[in-house]
Amino acid sequence: MRRLRQALPALIPLLVATAAAEFAVREGLVRAYLVPAPSSVLRAIIESQAELTSALLTTSFSALLGFVLSTLAGIAIAVFLSSSRAIQRAFYPYAVFFQTVPVIAIAPLLVIWFGYGTRTVVASAFIVSIFPVIANTLSGILSTDPALRDLFRLYGASTPVTLFKLRFPAALPQILTGLRVASGLAVIGAIVGEFIGGQGLGSVVDIARTQQRVDKVFAAVLLASLLGLALFGLINLISHLTLQRWHASEQ
Repeated sequence: MRRLRQALPALIPLLVATAAAEFAVREGLVRAYLVPAPSSVLRAIIESQAELTSALLTTSFSALLGFVLSTLAGIAIAVFLSSSRAIQRAFYPYAVFFQTVPVIAIAPLLVIWFGYGTRTVVASAFIVSIFPVIANTLSGILSTDPALRDLFRLYGASTPVTLFKLRFPAALPQILTGLRVASGLAVIGAIVGEFIGGQGLGSVVDIARTQQRVDKVFAAVLLASLLGLALFGLINLISHLTLQRWHASEQ
């Protein structure tokens, strides 16, 4: 009951918007070939259940794998960058530049490098989602309380001990914030990769577009959004389990 009360403020606008969209399409205020009625989207999901389920599983695997790889690589790169100011000045601008390159522009190159299929989709998800992990992890590590760093130095703690027992735990809230952003971007990257060289929800959207099946396009987009929300919810759960006892954001 408590969960329902917490979710109610978010559910009310959704229900109102859904009812308004259904009414507008049925009354001819909005053309169905532009925005389908929610009932048509639901019917498309039911009619294409097998195809959409298979596509959702394919996209989920690629997005999750790309997200995991970006998490591991992003944290490792951030730790490397935090080791000295000289290394940050030398390499961090390239990380920023890498983030500014539109993935849709380099997607054809990913097909050339990795071929059609899952590897291209995973690479696309990885590229899109890695920078928030790097930026937030680096910011968290560098924001460690100087007094605590001096205390560790006073007691002769080595650099690895200081990193894993002080700086990394202190950075955990910001790391999790970066993972929240990266989780949604991984799904976006996977969909973009599927437009160019893979199967999954992105491929369903592209094919349905050519068939003028706007209802099916909306159905696939809805499932992709739900996938992103599921990943976001997973990170929120991890955040709650790891921070609830000591950080104000989860208390």
